[in-house]
Amino acid sequence: MAKEKSPIIEVIKNTGPAVVAILPLNSSLEKLDKKQKFPLGGSGFFVSKDGLILTNRHVVLNEKINYKITTINDEIYEAEILATDRINDIAILKIKEKNLPIIELGNSEDLELGQTVIAIGNILGTFQNTVSSGIISGLSRFIKAVDFSGQAEQLRGLIQTDAAFNPGNSGGPLVDIFGKAIGINAAMILGAQNVGFAIPINRAKKDLEDLKKYGRIIQPFLGIRYILINKELKEKFRLPVDYGALVIPEITGEKAVIPNSPAAKAGLREKDIILEFDGQKITEKTGLIPLLLNCKIGEVVSILILRNNREKKLKVKIEERVF
Repeated sequence: MAKEKSPIIEVIKNTGPAVVAILPLNSSLEKLDKKQKFPLGGSGFFVSKDGLILTNRHVVLNEKINYKITTINDEIYEAEILATDRINDIAILKIKEKNLPIIELGNSEDLELGQTVIAIGNILGTFQNTVSSGIISGLSRFIKAVDFSGQAEQLRGLIQTDAAFNPGNSGGPLVDIFGKAIGINAAMILGAQNVGFAIPINRAKKDLEDLKKYGRIIQPFLGIRYILINKELKEKFRLPVDYGALVIPEITGEKAVIPNSPAAKAGLREKDIILEFDGQKITEKTGLIPLLLNCKIGEVVSILILRNNREKKLKVKIEERVF
């Protein structure tokens, strides 16, 4: 019988062995511990032959417990969490093994709408290395996602795809037709069909480089809590502008400007509106975090604020975020 020849089939053959299931150590694919807040486990993939694994932070959210990974060949290893990126929902794990199959990392800056992508992952905690294919449906997407603990996260600059995502897909690779990872599967929209989101792989590449160079992930720190202003919020709170970042806590009792932070040292105050950061306008679409992440530790950045309906320029020296 003749077999179908397809580039997608070849990609799956080449990348599948590098995809793993990630589970709490004392759980199994067949029957997970329901007391854990990880009812379905997650996915990940090898990016180095000596056992480095990329996944989502929310897959290994509880850093106080140990995790294991299972390969397509049913091999089981205990995994160590080396680093987590809370802003981009990325985690880097490690197992003690050599000569492992890997997925090469592509370039998420060169993506185009309509190009073919393939998602691979551990679906529903049972069906390991399930594959779906589709196209890139959108770029630079913004969503509010809820992790397994019920905490809401804002994720920006995401890749949207119509390749089917299901619970357990999180942390698996989104690969292109050449078999290179261009994203990490991160979220799906409940109640919608064929709408999934992946974290651009270049963010993970930066985290891997930081880990290799510094032994940790380096992230810039400003030190404010804020909400992004849009037309609706402008009308609701009777604000003078319909864009910018309003420095205000979302939770009662929290401080809008963290004491002793770069923002506090620069003179930012609660209810200030940051209009521009390093010369770039802050909108709901662009956000503030992507602009901050482009900064280097120690860099002095100019910010334009609106205070009592008057514009004012401040200088802020970016520091490293310490968790």
